[in-house]
Amino acid sequence: MLVTLKIKLLTDSEQHSKLLETMRVFNEACNFISLLAFKNRMFNKVRLQQECYYEVRSKFKLSAQLVIRAISKVTESYKANKKALHTFKPTGAIIYDQRLLSFKGLAYASILTMTGRILAPMVFGEYQKGVIEGRRIRGQADLVLVDGTFYLLVVIELPDGPLSATKDFLGVDLGIKNIAVDSAGEIFSGDKVNGIRNRQAKLRAKLQKKGTKSAKRLLKKCSKKERRFTTDTNHGIAKKLVAKAKGTDRGIALEDLKGIRERITVRKPQRRQHNSWAFYQLRQFIQYKSALAGVPVILVDPKNTSRTCPQCGHIDKKNRPTRDNFCCQSCGCAGPADSIAAINIGRRAVVMQPHVGTA
Repeated sequence: MLVTLKIKLLTDSEQHSKLLETMRVFNEACNFISLLAFKNRMFNKVRLQQECYYEVRSKFKLSAQLVIRAISKVTESYKANKKALHTFKPTGAIIYDQRLLSFKGLAYASILTMTGRILAPMVFGEYQKGVIEGRRIRGQADLVLVDGTFYLLVVIELPDGPLSATKDFLGVDLGIKNIAVDSAGEIFSGDKVNGIRNRQAKLRAKLQKKGTKSAKRLLKKCSKKERRFTTDTNHGIAKKLVAKAKGTDRGIALEDLKGIRERITVRKPQRRQHNSWAFYQLRQFIQYKSALAGVPVILVDPKNTSRTCPQCGHIDKKNRPTRDNFCCQSCGCAGPADSIAAINIGRRAVVMQPHVGTA
């Protein structure tokens, strides 16, 4: 399992200026290389390096290895799409490798700039310290600028936990009103997240209408607040679900919701809420935390999970008369609709794994 850590650099004003200048020149070089590659339809790294290496070194005064990294950044970007010219922002990431970046324990990072190396102090959280200590940093690290602060994005390889023999599956129903509901009956409400989204949407509309300089400054300040809160909430939910499954010797069953936004239409007032639904992010968090804990995760077909009776198996649209309630038209089984769906999701995973319970 590869985990990316975001490490803050405590640069002083001089170090900040040197890194910013290096970033600007590096991305200018990337734009120059990209134009050359696109005009000549030359996307092979070796050929492109032979074509422009010395010219880039002379024109932009970059070190040999920074030129190599700039060429690599351009060729990597064209792997996805060769039909359009790729351009790079002045503050785009710089890809550092072991020749350009080294670590002095957990205290400093030695980083090459246009005017030589700097020793930048690093800040680690307790989680980051526990992950990085005693482990080798894998390959390259990206230097990024976020809201005026430099960070290093460092990739660490963590061993997957030994896959446990499961007796059952914890079904998890993902939604908007309730972010997640598991088959044990625990509900992770989305009221707080949805409340923040609504407040942020109203604030954005108000500030955009005002249009003053101070309003634009406040818009920029608030731009990532909603995303940060949603991410933190999803991390917390994923952690609890994985711990519950691990503690009860169960796997986790999730709905495969790929393409749901294209399959489902919603009313105009609900479009913003539906489009900002971070179900895939939560799924990713559950999957990587489960891999580290040795908890198996299975994706099941979501069709009719909230319309199927868990007792008699009767499927009917009328079984769910409202969003929150389930009542079987055949046997009378009733309960919260999301909890019923979670139970059905867990059972579908058991059916897909006939060996479950025999270990």
